[in-house]
Amino acid sequence: MTAQTDTTGSVTTVYKVSGMSCGHCEGAVSGEISELPGVTSVKAVASTGEVTVVSAAPLDEEAVRAAVDEAGFELAGQA
Repeated sequence: MTAQTDTTGSVTTVYKVSGMSCGHCEGAVSGEISELPGVTSVKAVASTGEVTVVSAAPLDEEAVRAAVDEAGFELAGQA
């Protein structure tokens, strides 16, 4: 698990998402994950398949999986 808590109490987690290939893909994944309660920042990078999520508390991985599925992609797990 690569979740880290910083000095402000935020948790940063990096997920691997398969199937992203462009900026539109990044936007779709970021948009769905950013709607989860407690999420303050999402950065998706199609070239690496990594999605960095900053949240107020650790996120339920199944909720993240559902958001990624809703965007049309597959959550491969945490990076």
